[in-house]
Amino acid sequence: MHLTGPLLATLATLYAALLGAQTYAAYGLETALGMALGAASIAAMSLALLLSIRPRWAEPFFGGLDRMYGLHKWLGIAALALMLGHNTLEPELEGVVRETRLGEFAADVGEVALNGFIGLILLSWIKRIPFTRLELPWPVWRLTHRFTGLLFAVAAFHQFAVDKPAGVDTTLGLYLNVLCAAGLAAWLYTQLLAPLLRPRGFVLESIDRYDAVTELKLRPEGRAMRWRPGQFAFVTTPGAGLADAHPFTIAGAPDASGSLRFDIKALGGWTRRLPQRLAPGQHLRIEGPYGRFVFRKRVQRQVWLAGGIGITPFLAWAEALRASDQQEIVLVWAVTSRAEAFVAARLADLAAGHPGLTVHIVASSESGRLTAARLVSLVPFALRDCELFYCGPTGLRETIVAGLEALAQRPRRIHYEAFELR
Repeated sequence: MHLTGPLLATLATLYAALLGAQTYAAYGLETALGMALGAASIAAMSLALLLSIRPRWAEPFFGGLDRMYGLHKWLGIAALALMLGHNTLEPELEGVVRETRLGEFAADVGEVALNGFIGLILLSWIKRIPFTRLELPWPVWRLTHRFTGLLFAVAAFHQFAVDKPAGVDTTLGLYLNVLCAAGLAAWLYTQLLAPLLRPRGFVLESIDRYDAVTELKLRPEGRAMRWRPGQFAFVTTPGAGLADAHPFTIAGAPDASGSLRFDIKALGGWTRRLPQRLAPGQHLRIEGPYGRFVFRKRVQRQVWLAGGIGITPFLAWAEALRASDQQEIVLVWAVTSRAEAFVAARLADLAAGHPGLTVHIVASSESGRLTAARLVSLVPFALRDCELFYCGPTGLRETIVAGLEALAQRPRRIHYEAFELR
């Protein structure tokens, strides 16, 4: 089911290209190809904007919000490539259209949109400068990303008002106009309405520090938010001067009070400033829940592998275990040092209360980095007969999976979310 969304987005883009080629086939191959590329570019940009509204109901069709964002990124890149192709194969229609001032203006602003998109999409694509430690500051990236909708409005005007041959089939124009209207509506919603309508109000009950990790405990101001263990939410702290929403895993199982707990590691400027900006009694805005990384009861043998702060969804899973859950579960937490294992005591208590759960903490400062062979030795059953659930840095996951393949111990299924989204 998670391939349904990407497939539909691909078909919608290809249909725009097909309509473009078919509509302008009579004006030569180069013109038809150029119009096909331009129509597909408009479709891809529209769909990218539609995905940016983060519709929770659509997550099952993409496999989670992380994969929706991945498709959003690639639609933007595809739109830029298609736009460049359209500009290179500029349709030659001067002899078959009656030129107007509005049409000439629309053609000129199309160049403006192209140049603007080149800059913005490259910034969105390359937030970290290749081969360096330099990274574009989040506020700068976020600010520039907001202008995408304005440039798309220019591109939409270009396709709507540019001069067209008399008598040309209007199906293409109608299809692109609907997509453009939907994309612009989505952009306006995300910029103007979503910040007011989607988040719920919470009050900060307590804030605790564990080395580089800050733990926040929040209680709802109004109607409580319902979530499943392993899901995440976007946190906004406007009263603390940190108005941009950042996603974090809800590090606890749901309870009757609707209280939330977040364990946030200082990994960037926003998260480093957070502990100094917050105090009990402050109001926060929480939007969610999102994510499909949830406990699978049907899986009898499970390995939970966490890297660093990637322990948070598994902490929520462990807290949600019931006596009726009869799975064999091995949780392996890879950390740099024992000091980093800030919830070790909590996990030990949870394991003591649930016979099916075994917890291992591997500190690289004591016994070296976690390897596939070490993981196999910690699990009392064959990994190839279980399912692996992973949350942590991409590099650790890739190293462990490659090692397990070399040992002929690759699990039947590997579940993970894009850690960078968190």
